[in-house]
Amino acid sequence: MSPTRRLAELPCGRRGKWVVLALWLVLLVVAGPLAGKLTDVEDNQASSWLPGNAESTQVLDEQRAFQPVDTAQAVVVYVREGGITPADKAEAVKDARAFASAPHVVGPVTGPVESADGQALQTIVSVDIGTGGWQDLRPAVDSLRATAAENSLGMTTHVTGPAGVGADQAEAFAGIDSTLLAATVAVVIVLLLLTYRSPVLWMLPLFSAAGALVVAQAVIYLLADHAGLTVNAQSAGILIVLVLGAGTDYALLLTARYREELRRHEDRHEAMAFALHRAGPAILASSATVVASMLCLLVAEMNSTSGLGPVCAIGVLVALVAMLTLLPALLVILGRWVFWPVKPAFGTPEPTRSGRWAHVGEWIAQRPRKVWIGTGLALAACCVGLVSLNATGLSTAGSFTGTPDSVVGQQALEAHFPAGTGAPLTVVSAAAESGAVREATRATAGIASTTEPTFHEGRALFRATLTDPPDSQAAKDTVDRLRTAVHAVPNADAQVGGSTAVILDAGRAATSDNRTIIPLVLGVVLVILALLLRAVTAPLVLIATVVLSYAAALGISAFFFEHVFHFEGQDNSFPLFVFVFLVALGIDYNIFLMTRVREEAVQQGTLRGAVAGLAATGGVITSAGLILASTFAVLGTLPVVGFAEIGFAVALGVLLDTLVVRSVLVTALTVDLDRHMWWPSALSGQVPPPEKELARQL
Repeated sequence: MSPTRRLAELPCGRRGKWVVLALWLVLLVVAGPLAGKLTDVEDNQASSWLPGNAESTQVLDEQRAFQPVDTAQAVVVYVREGGITPADKAEAVKDARAFASAPHVVGPVTGPVESADGQALQTIVSVDIGTGGWQDLRPAVDSLRATAAENSLGMTTHVTGPAGVGADQAEAFAGIDSTLLAATVAVVIVLLLLTYRSPVLWMLPLFSAAGALVVAQAVIYLLADHAGLTVNAQSAGILIVLVLGAGTDYALLLTARYREELRRHEDRHEAMAFALHRAGPAILASSATVVASMLCLLVAEMNSTSGLGPVCAIGVLVALVAMLTLLPALLVILGRWVFWPVKPAFGTPEPTRSGRWAHVGEWIAQRPRKVWIGTGLALAACCVGLVSLNATGLSTAGSFTGTPDSVVGQQALEAHFPAGTGAPLTVVSAAAESGAVREATRATAGIASTTEPTFHEGRALFRATLTDPPDSQAAKDTVDRLRTAVHAVPNADAQVGGSTAVILDAGRAATSDNRTIIPLVLGVVLVILALLLRAVTAPLVLIATVVLSYAAALGISAFFFEHVFHFEGQDNSFPLFVFVFLVALGIDYNIFLMTRVREEAVQQGTLRGAVAGLAATGGVITSAGLILASTFAVLGTLPVVGFAEIGFAVALGVLLDTLVVRSVLVTALTVDLDRHMWWPSALSGQVPPPEKELARQL
């Protein structure tokens, strides 16, 4: 007996199944409380998202020497279109005194200051960000809003600025774990019920996937708390979707092969051992592809992207272990009855041999070249939508699916005050040259005013107010001009930071990550496919189909974003995230299909192997794709444009992979290339039967 066969029998042996179940139950009891603490170690501060070597990040680090705590400015805006009255000013002064005692408010409160047109007032409040990132902004901003609105005397009041925006972002992400978990579980339950048509069987994959999620969250919590792993709201949310989606995919593949083997083996333990032996390599290769792709994110400049890689990799690894140990043990313990009402009896024919996908495969095999050319052209036509892709970043207003108070407040602020008020740039320099740096700043186009500098241990810091909205392209251009100006001051060692500089540096880092990581992921996936399929041609063909599918998904998504959802654009990291998820997860279906095709091709040739492989895996690949697409679509339940766009594009791409690329395009290419698909392995030397024999086979 081979070592892999012995390994496959461990979780499904007559004693081993009980040992595996007991170990997992103990693990879940220990992991449960730890998983619940994951949100406690999330780091949502700006530095956890920014590129570590960016100038704006260095300014954030340096300004801590000038301030005992990290702060964000909240701007309270009062507007009366008919003109501010003396009573309004008195009320705003009273509010300013009350703001000083609001939660997390530090330092002096500035204002109220009347606008030049006499129709608005603004008061600036510094809020301690603390260690909780934007979560610590919510109590302060909620208090400021309540105080300002309580006795507004008919004025319209808003709280905006970086603190107001951060609080609204925290509100948008509030309950992300519970919301995504509930929505994802509901979707998985419905689709598993439709897939299995059994009132019991669906519980086992779901329990196994949920158990994997709990353990993964516990492991990530321990690494974040004790080993410095960075976790934020973005990675924690995507972890839920990825573990439940990928875990259920692996469960579907294994369960389908187990049901097939139950018709060939009377002993269910033996059937599961064969199923693990046959399906295990495909599941292992699939998870290895996802893990390797995620780990490629470690080279990213953006800290948020770099941190996402190991978080997702850990989740997929735990899901893999659960589906190859816990799920087989549960299936074997419960026996054949769990498939009720359609139990796979020993000796009965395998229905997939003559099912819908078998007919599709035979239809493709009659005209493979026409099919793959037509399908390829249709996908290429979908790529035309790429011309409207606008992945240059989102403004504050464009990042929300709705219109929170901070966005309305920013619009009011821009209408009555210099647009950059409340989100100034931060300039640090050598104290001795601070005067020259300040003069260079004031002379820069796009700067409305500067504050007096403060000094600490030979360094100086001052603020510069922009004339343009802080998230506009004009403001970003001003940052570039200002950096050029202050960098030119001799011996000043000047640097420019602030929220606009953060947006600018993050966008450039994301663009750089796109250029670096996308080719790296393609190379890693190509190597894994070559090792798995023991060929060169097949991996190259499969990679080409993945890239075409990705481009088509982006093209269609861009069209919907602009003309249906009317989104402003896409985040800079959108193409990279969609690529990594689509390639890593789309390759799953390539692996599921092509490992089975190769297995069948060894016995009956590539043509019949392609038809038989599609017949055996078409149904399970379709079900897996629907579940995975639905789980990513759940991201659209969050009121955040970035998440909604990633969820839509990945869900669409997975459906294209499942229903078109894997099942039709790849099958047609395999039939057309025939034995050459496996070059240079020995299988490529297999001589195909004559045309008359082929016609008789089909």
